[in-house]
Amino acid sequence: MPFFPEFSSSYPVAFLMGLFSSMHCIGMCGSIIGTLTLSLSPDIRNKKTLLFPYVLNYNLGRITSYTIAGGLVGIIGVLMIMPFGEIHGHRILQLLSALVMMSAGLYIAGWFPRFAYIEKMGVRFWKKIEPFGRKLIPVKTHTQAYLFGMVWGWLPCGLVYSALTLAATAGDVAKSALLMLAFGAGTLPAVMGVGIMTNILTRLSRTQRFKQLIGLFMIVLALLAALPWLNPMAFIHPQAH
Repeated sequence: MPFFPEFSSSYPVAFLMGLFSSMHCIGMCGSIIGTLTLSLSPDIRNKKTLLFPYVLNYNLGRITSYTIAGGLVGIIGVLMIMPFGEIHGHRILQLLSALVMMSAGLYIAGWFPRFAYIEKMGVRFWKKIEPFGRKLIPVKTHTQAYLFGMVWGWLPCGLVYSALTLAATAGDVAKSALLMLAFGAGTLPAVMGVGIMTNILTRLSRTQRFKQLIGLFMIVLALLAALPWLNPMAFIHPQAH
């Protein structure tokens, strides 16, 4: 009787993955928002009620790109499954996803710094679209902020790539896109909170024990994907006769 690992491809798990991984990357995300905020007029920067919609649109654009990327890897995932059959193909994708997530967890915890090299995978594509982002600065409208966020969403990031490998295991293009939407939603509290609680969040994100806790969470996700019989939310379906 085969296991169907609903846990590792569920929306709450993708959300939690985004929530925890964004706390690790808060330094980079915070500096990006800081740079974009400085491009706004002083009247907007100095009033949070006016600044908030711009920051929100930056992030909505970023999450839109995550969702698009999720749909693309969903297509790739379906194509990869076809030659091996649904069961074996899905299992291969699970193991690949688990390997990447395990590496990401070790990287966040500080035990596998070489994982950062995976970010080089997207550098060539980033160099092609980054000029479009530069053309949107200085940001003057909410629409510009949203479009810049869409460009920002393609910034090379190993942790986003690890989420994409999780999305690829969904076996369905729409679900892969929605998993990345859930992941992006998980990143919102930390990234949006940078402008409100900068000192607290930055200090917390630099704590080694906190990084190790996040890393261990990612490692647990990887183990649940690689070893579905340990998965507390795995559903067992009787084989077809």
